[in-house]
Amino acid sequence: MGVAKGEFSVSVTKEEVVAAVLPMHDYHWLPLSNLDLLLPQVDVGVFFCYKNPTSGDTSGTNNNTNTNTMSFGSMVGSLKNALAQALGSYYAFAGEVVLNSMGEPELLCNNRGVDFVEAVADVELRCLNLYNPDVTVEGKLVPTKKHGVLAVQATRLKCGGVVVGCTFDHRIADAYSANMFFVSWADIARPNKPITTTRPCFRRSLLIPRRPPSIHPSLHHMYVPISDLPPPPEPESKPVSGSNPLISRIYHVTCEQLNRMQSLASSASSVKRTKLESFSAFLWKMVAAASVDEDDDDDDHKRVIVAKMGVVVDGRKRLSNGDKNKEERMSSYFGNVLSIPFSGKPAEELVEKPLSWVAEQVHEFLDTAVTEEHFLGLIDWVEAHRPVPGLARICCGSTREEGPAFVVSSGQRFPESKVDFGWGKAVFASYHFPWGGDAGYVMPMPSPDGNGDWLVYMHLLKPHLDFIESRASHIFRPFSWDCLINEL
Repeated sequence: MGVAKGEFSVSVTKEEVVAAVLPMHDYHWLPLSNLDLLLPQVDVGVFFCYKNPTSGDTSGTNNNTNTNTMSFGSMVGSLKNALAQALGSYYAFAGEVVLNSMGEPELLCNNRGVDFVEAVADVELRCLNLYNPDVTVEGKLVPTKKHGVLAVQATRLKCGGVVVGCTFDHRIADAYSANMFFVSWADIARPNKPITTTRPCFRRSLLIPRRPPSIHPSLHHMYVPISDLPPPPEPESKPVSGSNPLISRIYHVTCEQLNRMQSLASSASSVKRTKLESFSAFLWKMVAAASVDEDDDDDDHKRVIVAKMGVVVDGRKRLSNGDKNKEERMSSYFGNVLSIPFSGKPAEELVEKPLSWVAEQVHEFLDTAVTEEHFLGLIDWVEAHRPVPGLARICCGSTREEGPAFVVSSGQRFPESKVDFGWGKAVFASYHFPWGGDAGYVMPMPSPDGNGDWLVYMHLLKPHLDFIESRASHIFRPFSWDCLINEL
């Protein structure tokens, strides 16, 4: 089956607000942590696709042994009832972000609730072109958040399948936090299933600055106060995405290809590189090669192109530092605990060097951010600059004269197999994060087949994606439903 077209319409049938049925707290304020304050005002999308369920199958196996389909109304009712209960613990998602007297964002926990949209789409699940989410997902299956912190949309498809899409404020939660919520929400929707997650922890005291502060010089390279950013570029030196936009694509990468990458990335090292390091190194080389190829076609004078790549690091385990009690609290901490170390190398050097050398460069810059001291220093760095917001330098992108910049964020803990609301596991799920700006974003996630394959969401410059598809089509296969073993 080929990649289907994306032309279809979605009609909203109902809109309401779902609030916590039993709020854990009365009206109160929850300050953002210093690590939350590093995030700009940007929303993250995620969506889960489900086959046409049957009323007789609530075990999650979705064997379709009963021909009587579960009604969309009953499914939506279950979603909303479970959401109202889940928001009792995850009350941050039912609040609102407001500015305090210093001009900094804070969370008003007033149980404002979550905007919940019901919709119908005149397309079958097997015809969704998920390779091109900008056409099929953006503004159709993932809601645009207008108010509050979280928005949800449940969409019924022609085949009886359902897509549950969510959009949340990144300043309030990172992917780890959102994943905890999705699993808890699904657990609650299935009353006979035990809750597999603990209550979220909102203790900001876990991330307080030190007295006196201790800030490593490397943090001044990795992060920048927004007041130090240059003014918007003049039209003649506009960002690289000005003429060639960043677009989103979803690819399928097999376990065999990942193993081959890892083998090549580890060939010159006595230490086996991780799959994420190996994949990131390969992609860094590909983006660099695309930039060099693009420059060769340019009539302008030759220039040194620097390709920059960052990798998101979760600091929860790093901040635990072997303390079992703190480890337990950090494992359920709700908020942002992220850092984005990065490096920039001449594009031609990245192209010419073997993958093992590039993987070593990835390992080296990652190694600077996988310690407790790094995250404690980052907390101190934010405190030293407040109330001026800070931003990861890699997220600022770059100008055409400098070269491309992108971030890789591991989605290997994405729990699509656990987000079962009672009508079977998701047959496809992905984050969708066209975050704006000039830096690209890439998130590899496990295939729902559970066979070691990856689904890779990529938000990069169109010429670079075209180059990657032309040179590495055997690795990055445009997603279609026949990529999955359990094809529809």
